[in-house]
Formats: sequence, C-alpha cells, structure tokens
Amino acid sequence: MTSVLTDVEIGNETGDVRPFTYKASDADLADLRRRVNATKWPDRETVRDTSQGVQLDTIQQLARYWGREYDWSKCQAKLDAVPQFVTEIDGLDIHFIHVRSKQENALPIIITHGWPGSIIEQMKIIEPLTNPGAHGGSALDAFHVVIPSLPGHGFSAKPTTTGWDPQRIARAWAVLMNRLGYSRFVAQGGDWGNAVTEQMALQSPPGLIGIHTNMPATLPDDIAQALASGGAPPSGLTTEEKYAWDQLDYFYKHGLGYAQEMAGRPQTLCALADSPVGLAAWMLDHDIASYRLIARVFAGEREGLTRDDILDNVTLYWLTNTAVSSARLYWESKLPFFAPKNVRIPTAVSVFPDEIYAAPESWTRRAYPNLIHYNRLPKGGHFAAWEQPQYFTEEMRASFRPLREQSVQGRKS
Repeated sequence: MTSVLTDVEIGNETGDVRPFTYKASDADLADLRRRVNATKWPDRETVRDTSQGVQLDTIQQLARYWGREYDWSKCQAKLDAVPQFVTEIDGLDIHFIHVRSKQENALPIIITHGWPGSIIEQMKIIEPLTNPGAHGGSALDAFHVVIPSLPGHGFSAKPTTTGWDPQRIARAWAVLMNRLGYSRFVAQGGDWGNAVTEQMALQSPPGLIGIHTNMPATLPDDIAQALASGGAPPSGLTTEEKYAWDQLDYFYKHGLGYAQEMAGRPQTLCALADSPVGLAAWMLDHDIASYRLIARVFAGEREGLTRDDILDNVTLYWLTNTAVSSARLYWESKLPFFAPKNVRIPTAVSVFPDEIYAAPESWTRRAYPNLIHYNRLPKGGHFAAWEQPQYFTEEMRASFRPLREQSVQGRKS
C-alpha cells in the first residue's frame, strides 16, 4: 500500500503558503529578442512535408513574430491577475495558482499540466470554472481551482536530486490540497497531468473523490503488443478502435523521438537552454496534429490558439530556464504511458479527436471500471483546455456533476 505524505512527515517544513509574483527583467527580455534575431538557420528540409520535422518556413515565421512584435508584458498582465503562491513540500518549493470561487459550495479541483505545457495552458479556464454563471453555466457547477507547476517546470523549484517521478508528485499534490484546507476534492490532468492524476487515484489520499482525464491510459495489452511489433492491426476493430490504432501507429513510428531522447539523455539537450528558437522548435514537434495547428497559426490562419498563446508558453520555458529540468520527468518516470493502471475511483474521460490517440469507449470502459462520464468532442487536440476552453469547461461541469449530486444526497440522508 502506497503511503501518503502528510505535513507531519515532511521534515522541518512549516507548511507556510507564501504569495508569489514574477516579473521578467528588461535585460532578460532584451537578451531573448537578441538571441531570436541572431538565430543561425539550418538548410531547408529536402522534402515538402513534415516527415523531417519542424519545417523551416514555420519556425522562421515564428521567429520573425517573436523577435519583432511579440510582447511578453501581455502575458505578464494575465499572470499578475491571478493569485499565485509557493509552498515547500517534500523539500521542494511548489508554485501554484489558487483561485477560489465566490460560490460557497464550489468543488475544489487540482489541474495538472504536462509537457511541453505549463500553467499557461489552463489560464483560459480559470474564470469559467470559478464563475460559471457568467460563462453559460450554473452556479451549482462552480469550482475552487488549484493549478500547480510541475517540479522543474515554470515557477516551481528544480529538483537537485533524483526521485521526483509521477508517484512522488501525486503525493505532493495531496499534501497541497490538504494544506489549502480542502477535505474533499477532485483532480484533472492530461499528458503528465494524467500520469500524476492517475497516481493520485491509486494512492487514494483522504478527500480525493474522483478524477477527470483528457488523455486516458486505455491501451489493451493485445493492441500494445501488435503496435510494438510494427505489424498490421488486429482484425475486428471497430471504427473508433481503428481510428485510435492509426493514430497510435503513426505516433509510435514517427512521433516518439522527443520522448525517447528526454527519457534516455535529457541533459544532452543543453542547447535548448542556449537557443530560444531551438527550444521553440523542440516544443512544437510534440505531436503531429498540434504541430500542424501551430504551423497554420503562424501561416496566418485562425485556430484555437493564437501566436501569442504559443509564444507565451515557450517564453515561460525560456525565462525560467526549464527546458532541461522539465525534460528530466521523462527520465524519472518508469510508468507505461498508455497502459491501464487499474484506477478504481470514479473517473471521467473526455476524448478530443486530435489527441495523440482518441481513446475508444470500448477500451475506456475496460480501463476504468468506475467510469462516470465519457464523451467524444467534435474538435480539439492534445492541449484541450488551451485550444478549446469552452468544450473543456463544459466537460468539467458535466464530469463531476454526479459526484456533487451524490454529496447533496448524502447530506440529506
């Protein structure tokens, strides 16, 4: 049985929660712009598609905007508008946003980002979740919102020793929610956020009543083995299952390079701490659907993200110098990313079609025996809260409504 950290068990920590603010220096911003504009460019790719990676036109369009027009102060103002804090947990300073709803019975939720994401991903959903009445929802669906920065990411401290894997982060998140006074709460995540959230579910800390994921781990063993062999798909797959197979087959054959390098040799990526454009290219090449969306944005098309959205996130990584420290989470984790973990607590799943794979309902029901919500959305990808905040917010409301209703019924009985 996995132990759960408590404030008593974490040494000399006081449990203090300290207000946090950040302001990028003029010198750092000037240095960033100088480096972007001084980029030494490679030769153009020798193909006319994305098979060799981030295309030169796309990264040059990004660099032109970044070096000439982009204004970090707009992102700074958004960060300044939300309450931010730092608290020491298990020897590490953890940064988090904490916005309480004005609704007395709001449900506390801890939302965890992934890589190459950050708290920037979730900024658009804070107001709709905490103040649903002003955003097409009911006051009964309000949340108190906690959004931490993963260790080694953003404004959280960078671990100086090994051991900060998803299991340890999950225990820290339970301490955080307890420290904030929440005796009953839910958790949400995608990408690494899903890994951490599922580990929270397995550890069953007091107060955690359910989870939601937009990147569920549902891959059946026979499908995983067939994908690993590089062969043909098994016979008898449904339309949903074949769509997921095709997505995974492409990702395993063409999209895993970044994860393999970070899992095996994260420190080798030191050039990402020296070249902002190199960092941007590395972050853009996460998954093919997201990359294509970003390429369209910098080509002038209107999408779920803007040029500023994308560069706010990359700039945060640059200013905090977290390219390598964030990569180490891949080295730390030994979890099979897409394999079911036998999560037994109430689980909600939202499937966005352009995720790395759109989890079929058949696989999802087998992976999560206590599934309380499953829905397939018409649009959206890996960065769901960032790209499609309205869909994402509506899913949070619908997903946890059954748990709120159970609570009300329990108080009446």
